[in-house]
Amino acid sequence: MKQPQLLLPLFKQFIRDSETGKRLKKNGEKITKGSINNYRYTYKNLEQFTETTGFELRICDANKLNKRERLSEKNYWKKFYKKYTEHLYKKGCYDNYVGANIKHLRTFFNYLKRDKDINTGDYQLLFYVRKEAVDILVLSPEQLKFLIHDMEFHNSLSPAMKRIKDVFVFGCTTGLRYSDIFQLTNKNFEKQNNEWYLKLKSQKTKTYSFIKLPNYAVEIYKTYQSTSNKAKVFKQVTLFIFNRSLKQIGEQAGFIDPIEMSRERQGKTKQIHGKQLRFCDKMSSHMMRRTAITTLLILGMPEHLVRKISGHSHSSSSFNRYVHYAQVYVDKEIDKVHQKLEHY
Repeated sequence: MKQPQLLLPLFKQFIRDSETGKRLKKNGEKITKGSINNYRYTYKNLEQFTETTGFELRICDANKLNKRERLSEKNYWKKFYKKYTEHLYKKGCYDNYVGANIKHLRTFFNYLKRDKDINTGDYQLLFYVRKEAVDILVLSPEQLKFLIHDMEFHNSLSPAMKRIKDVFVFGCTTGLRYSDIFQLTNKNFEKQNNEWYLKLKSQKTKTYSFIKLPNYAVEIYKTYQSTSNKAKVFKQVTLFIFNRSLKQIGEQAGFIDPIEMSRERQGKTKQIHGKQLRFCDKMSSHMMRRTAITTLLILGMPEHLVRKISGHSHSSSSFNRYVHYAQVYVDKEIDKVHQKLEHY
């Protein structure tokens, strides 16, 4: 016999247990703050969904259901999936965001089963997790060189903008994530035989990196080097301000070529219309890591070494997208050479 429990209070408990460490990853590590924030966004979406549609969110213990009730429960979750995803798409969300919400729900159902001993019947396995291949935007080697070496442009920036540009260049060189860059201290920098190296453990992947730094990256470090080994090298900037400033820096640098962007909804490609997008309008913290990886590939570094620097595993599907992008870039450059050779 069905004895439903309200879903939202259980989801709140799921978030609390993730925060306090009562719920851990499979390897025993604590859940990251980023994941917990994502759970909160999903909770808000579920709350808004039930308020907007009137759909009752509840769960039942499948162990206590008869055959007819199990079929009814299966139909209930099919209906939920259809209506919930429709709700998110109507809000303007794309496949990656909707897919992430569904992944969080799957994680929540697994938590109910393992941690709360509530067997929901694994109906979450009926939910599709859609993914989309978002266009990769990176600085070209020429754009990166401009930001590194053009002192006239550098001196035209305010002190705050200079610092953000320097952090951006440092990230585009080392491939560090935004979260890792602002955790660096003097202890992460090591000099060996007159060469400087960056050594650190990624907050996200827990992988270790030991990266040789070029002279311009060393100069950036020395500019912001702290007198205390415990203090952070780069002063923390909110992600919003960092990304907003990058767009302004890109505009001032003349990175204003028009671009076309597309996203996917339910597997169908949709062009992003409206105001004409310029390259600078899409500059963000994500571009640092992507630029570093593609620059290394474009300039000829073997894939296995780039993987070692970036912390990608051999089977990483996301890394393969960088390889594809880099090959497209190389093909275009080769075509330019071939066109010159075709005419005598």
